[in-house]
Amino acid sequence: MSLTARALLLDMDGTLVNSDAVVERCWRRWAAEQGLDAESVLQIVHGRQGHATMAVLLPDRPVEQNLADNQRMLEWETTDLDGVVPVPGAPAFMASLAGLPHALVTSADKGLAGARMGAAGLTMPEVRVTAECVGASKPDPEGFLKGAAELGFAPADCIVFEDS
Repeated sequence: MSLTARALLLDMDGTLVNSDAVVERCWRRWAAEQGLDAESVLQIVHGRQGHATMAVLLPDRPVEQNLADNQRMLEWETTDLDGVVPVPGAPAFMASLAGLPHALVTSADKGLAGARMGAAGLTMPEVRVTAECVGASKPDPEGFLKGAAELGFAPADCIVFEDS
């Protein structure tokens, strides 16, 4: 089977970067603060913005509180890079994309994306769609649609590399 695409849209965490150690440390800390079972929390945290996860876990909690906790979580995750490594094969894969249209599309904010890509030793794509660029968190397709548009291609001309 052969796939043909004109552009690539790349997720970061779990696809290019393994940040599981940091994510789990930070969410365990947050879960303990909330009196929640950490193992249950860890089952749903990957692949979406923190405040969206918090809304699922604590549906009656004020949005403002989730946004404030999300900001604290981003600070924790951006400064805790211990164990952030490239996914096997990611450095060679990213090197092979030099000169080809590709974009990073991540639920991480700009600071976190830069910190993790740097910690993993991966070059940051010129085109990137981060949390600040979209109104809806994944799995909503807004980020991928925006990435395709910023590269100048129709979504049908793109292949998405995503883990969740």
